[in-house]
Amino acid sequence: MYALQRWWERYGIQSVLVGVALGTALFVRQTQGGVLLETYQLLTRPFHGKPTQQDRLINAQTQELQQRLIELESRNQRLEELLGFVSAKKVKGVTAPVIGRSADHWWQQVILGRGSQDGIRVGSIVLSPGGLVGRVSSVTSDASQVLLLSDPSSRVGVTISRSRYMGFMRGKSANRAVMEFFEKVPDVRRGDVVSTSPFSQLFPAGIPIGRIESVDLNKSPAPEAIIELSAPINYLEWATVYPNSANLGDPQLTAPSAPIPASAPSPEATP
Repeated sequence: MYALQRWWERYGIQSVLVGVALGTALFVRQTQGGVLLETYQLLTRPFHGKPTQQDRLINAQTQELQQRLIELESRNQRLEELLGFVSAKKVKGVTAPVIGRSADHWWQQVILGRGSQDGIRVGSIVLSPGGLVGRVSSVTSDASQVLLLSDPSSRVGVTISRSRYMGFMRGKSANRAVMEFFEKVPDVRRGDVVSTSPFSQLFPAGIPIGRIESVDLNKSPAPEAIIELSAPINYLEWATVYPNSANLGDPQLTAPSAPIPASAPSPEATP
């Protein structure tokens, strides 16, 4: 005990100072000097002059330019994806920006900035890098209105790519749709890919639509499934328009369309 007391009298103060110095260094390293910088700014703030109107204007302009840069980078990325998607297609499509969209009809329709003078016609097929978006419902010389898949009035003949079980799909006013099967006990699973049917009259066969999210086999009068649409309909900014006669499906998914008698109803039109 006496030896410890003598050691403390001789080296105690030095040991405390060394411990404080090491602790401070470790704290500064962990915080990367943030606390010291804030303390310095707080102590020197009374000596700084107030920002002038010109300084505030420069800061505002700098922030605006940064925000513009972020937006342009995001648009450029989406355009690169779209151009890659278009170049992968054998049929040449018309790339068009979305120039109009009503909040009251967000999931029903969009207006594209291309029209009849660009070769777009009523019935043309509208796609995005994710898959089918919808169908052109009306056209002017420089604009086109598109009926979206998510519109509850939209009807599309669809098929399960894995099992080839068929049905028709209707929109659900969101990035979802409902598929009603023709068979009472369809072979369908969660995650199955859904594409346009070979018997469809409004769309070419084999265009990707989405994936099965859930299945209700007990639904009456026919089994139903919820489809998560693969096209980014909720934040669509660009799309590509193709003629309805074009073969846009994957060759592995596309099958020859069997002739449908004139008296038979279309899968898109029959609930």
